[in-house]
Amino acid sequence: MSSKTFRNTRKIVPISQLNVCVPDLTLTFDLPGVPYFEPCFAATQYRDPVTGEPKYPNGHFTHQADGRDNDEADDDERGALLRSDDSALDDTNVWRKPLVGVVYEVTLSDYARIIATEGGGSSYIDVVVDCYPFPADFNPSDPVPSHPSTIPFRAHTLLAPARDTANACGKTGSNNGNSHLVRHPTYAQPSPRYMSLLVIGAKEHNLPDSYRTYLSSLHAYRITSRRQRLGQVLLCLLWVPSLLLVMTLARILADNRGRAPGWLAKLQRGLFGSIWWTYDVIFRKVFGDGERTAGT
Repeated sequence: MSSKTFRNTRKIVPISQLNVCVPDLTLTFDLPGVPYFEPCFAATQYRDPVTGEPKYPNGHFTHQADGRDNDEADDDERGALLRSDDSALDDTNVWRKPLVGVVYEVTLSDYARIIATEGGGSSYIDVVVDCYPFPADFNPSDPVPSHPSTIPFRAHTLLAPARDTANACGKTGSNNGNSHLVRHPTYAQPSPRYMSLLVIGAKEHNLPDSYRTYLSSLHAYRITSRRQRLGQVLLCLLWVPSLLLVMTLARILADNRGRAPGWLAKLQRGLFGSIWWTYDVIFRKVFGDGERTAGT
């Protein structure tokens, strides 16, 4: 949503834009990034219309299970977050209202550039959803409508396919390296840099206050020990050169739809799987948590 990223970094100039809500989707932070740097990214998942929770293959949303005992988890109790009277905010840090965002009208070439800069089709799938514009007289202090009354229109968006979270919750085992990409959907925290882009973008577009309060309430991942800092440096030396090479190739070799060749998309997924395998098997045990700030 940040204009700086969208217009300056990606060089995309929208033809028009409109603030909308999307009842069929909800905001999540369950797309794995790189431990210690960008633990996770924002994504969208299909939304249960009754509970407002994101839908996952093994049922619905599962509450945080981070491996700590109950007493330790109770002591932390997620810290002091900003609160709102809006029912979309609760202690699980899940946005239960419809997805809120901005629809951009762009050229086909610009849309291909968006696909290319979002992994070339290796991370997201393109879906078409009903978008409801906010009424002309909508006040940002008003609650986000669960059942919008405006006339919808159809728009493309990128959805991160929900993976089975059973592995992440410790219910099944797998020797497949890519199984390490299955993270618990609410455990990882985005980086301060990434959260800043979302918060600034929501402010720039004057999105609903409750949504902006929700974004501001989220904890960002921060390194709190020298061990973690050392782990960050070593992980960088081990994996970042290969990652940058693959991401650069994905942009160079993208077709006119912005999609990378199938073999390269598979290589990129395998690389991320290997990064998270290294983290789960070695780095987390030796250097500490690279997904979530200690004590949050």
